Amino acid sequence: MEENSKQYAETAIPQVEAETVDLEERDPESNSLTRPLLKRNRTLSSSPLAIVGTKVSHIESLDYEINENDLFKHDWRSRSRAQVLQYVFLKWTLACLVGLLTGIIATLINLAVENIAGYKLLAVVAYIEQERYITGLIYFTAVNFLLTSVAAVLCVFFAPTAAGPGIPEIKAYLNGVDTPDMFGATTLIVKIIGSIGAVSAGLDLGKEGPLVHIGSCIASLLGQGGPDNHRIKWRWLRYFNNDRDRRDLITCGASSGVCAAFRAPVGGVLFALEEVATWWRSALLWRTFFSTAVVVVVLRAFIEICNNGQCGLFGRGGLIMFDVSNVSVRYRAMDIIPVVLIGIIGGLLGSLYNHVLHKVLRLYNLINQKGKIHKLLLSLFVSIFTSVCLYGLPFLASCTPCDNSLPDSACPTNGRSGNYKQFNCPKGYYNDLATLLLTTNDDAVRNIFSTNTAGEYNPVSLLIFFAIYCILGLITFGIAVPSGLFLPIILMGSAYGRLLGLAMKSYTNIDQGLYAVLGAASLMAGSMRMTVSLCVIFLELTNNLLLLPITMMVLLIAKTVGDSFNPSIYEIILELKGLPFLDANPEPWMRNLTVAELADAKPPVVTLHGVEKVSRVVEVLKNTTHNGFPVVDDGVVPPVGLPIEATELHGLILRTHLVQVLKKKWFLSEKRRTEEWEVREKFTSVDLAEREGTIEEVVVTRDEMDMYIDLHPLTNTTPYTVVESMSVAKAMVLFRAVGLRHMLIVPKYEAAGVPPIVGILTRQDLRAHNILSAFPHLARSKSREKGH
Repeated sequence: MEENSKQYAETAIPQVEAETVDLEERDPESNSLTRPLLKRNRTLSSSPLAIVGTKVSHIESLDYEINENDLFKHDWRSRSRAQVLQYVFLKWTLACLVGLLTGIIATLINLAVENIAGYKLLAVVAYIEQERYITGLIYFTAVNFLLTSVAAVLCVFFAPTAAGPGIPEIKAYLNGVDTPDMFGATTLIVKIIGSIGAVSAGLDLGKEGPLVHIGSCIASLLGQGGPDNHRIKWRWLRYFNNDRDRRDLITCGASSGVCAAFRAPVGGVLFALEEVATWWRSALLWRTFFSTAVVVVVLRAFIEICNNGQCGLFGRGGLIMFDVSNVSVRYRAMDIIPVVLIGIIGGLLGSLYNHVLHKVLRLYNLINQKGKIHKLLLSLFVSIFTSVCLYGLPFLASCTPCDNSLPDSACPTNGRSGNYKQFNCPKGYYNDLATLLLTTNDDAVRNIFSTNTAGEYNPVSLLIFFAIYCILGLITFGIAVPSGLFLPIILMGSAYGRLLGLAMKSYTNIDQGLYAVLGAASLMAGSMRMTVSLCVIFLELTNNLLLLPITMMVLLIAKTVGDSFNPSIYEIILELKGLPFLDANPEPWMRNLTVAELADAKPPVVTLHGVEKVSRVVEVLKNTTHNGFPVVDDGVVPPVGLPIEATELHGLILRTHLVQVLKKKWFLSEKRRTEEWEVREKFTSVDLAEREGTIEEVVVTRDEMDMYIDLHPLTNTTPYTVVESMSVAKAMVLFRAVGLRHMLIVPKYEAAGVPPIVGILTRQDLRAHNILSAFPHLARSKSREKGH
């Protein structure tokens, strides 16, 4: 990435390196490290590679900082009130379009999934009614195999970044990491088609994560005017041709995706705030809420249309909505015990799930390294195994007689959805395991959440359901298809929640369906470590405020228990993928290290003069990978103090701006500073927002090499600086909070011969893993203390 002097591109599972303990070295604190999937250098700055989706990509940081050079200042001063109002209006317009398009696409995905899966299940039921069980299995497996093939082929061969949920990459982007091809048009199309295929195939995954990614893709494409190769160059879009505004739009897209998945507008906003966004302000809160409100309106309109029977088999399916507003919820003192127990179980199982999934993803990485065919075969094997389990396991369950109080139309049922599925049972009996397995995941949630059905499910059936969904959830996440973690975790959690409700039925007034809701909430908090957003999402799903107190208690307990064992599942995936995510809380040992010590562990900083020779600029760009260069001027007389010549730190200039200068050949025949009008003739602030072009594309003649470039007008004169005595912990908090790409270190003392800049810190320099690589004694001291 930035400031790397030694880089290599080797992708493999890292070997655990044994290090000898130096007994003379002591440090009070250190950090234990989870090693990533990509090998790291034993230097302060690490490899610029990370796994985006299932593709190893070269990553860079984003420029969220405002580049206050002369062009920006002139553009800002010359903006009229009408232009400012136009900019604000366009922000709200794009937020509306993000919500509108996300809602429409989410509806189309639900329509496609419910109809494809519905007709598939109807055909399977027809074979079962004719007692053609083997034919039904072959048909069920073949259709699922075909649907999975479509999703996997698209992800493997056309858009590897569309595989997985996409939420870890979105978190990284909003944290300041540019994830290549993550929000492109091809990724969006493959994500939509792949989600339809994977969910319709009955795989143990949800469309919630993909919907978050889809919403973010829509936002990014709208903000930049379309795909990279066919961008619309409208004048009004120039306002959004920067990373800061694109970040805000993608935040709106992420919240709209969650809203579209759960019909939870407030939950979507809080999800973006709690889980994915690093930078937040009140104006962004209003726009994200506006986007989610538009999504809800779109979904409501389509549901009204579908209720009239104009959507095929869609019906009530496709959008998870568990309305228990008519269920009376009463608590007793005795009910606190199972509620606390659910929270503890959720935290334990959630952390265990994270640990095992971490190992599975490492194994899958070894398989995926063998090539695209192995990725495809892995996905197809999981599809076949899932189909056999979903179809075959219900035969292990015994038939249960229908309750006499239920009408014949309600029990048993033979359609694609509904409780009390008959499956292979005689008339008047139903198969409770088939009710949960031989259906879509959304209908399975509705069935297991159903209230006033105390005797519907047998404990053995719930145990089988819980066990198989744990296995399927672990082996499905990580294959090369779009996938989400929400729904598998909800199904696993609801199974043990309902089991606990069965065990406590004689001691509690809480319905078993509500126990299933609490179980799902606890496992999500135990794995994802979200609290506020999950609480509001479940509140909007259940539509019952009386559940709020016990839901809050369950979430807090589950998160607390889970945090004592390992990080959240998304943090684990970020580390495995090698995405340089900066956490909000620095490690305690970072307070014992100064930024000057970090600068000493890096190669000397490369600086440029305010008026520099073309040959020097070309040499620096070709021989370094740095993305920012300090600009210094010698022989400057300060405006105050003694009239003695000094060295001035004029600011910081970006690599992309230097490349544009070379491409446009803005050269001077003599060494001088340019006038303000000269730079405006050649560049605009819009030009400087472009990040395209490399030094390899530039052709400079020998005569031009001896000419000069005035870097002053293009230099950011107000870069963020820290004094060399500042602790790394404090510098990291500032770096993350402001959304920086470069942080300059200035000397503590000013004297003759002291350079105006000590070094530059970038994202990679502040990561705990890279610091421990350069200062291994910090890790040794902690292991030595544990030994004592």
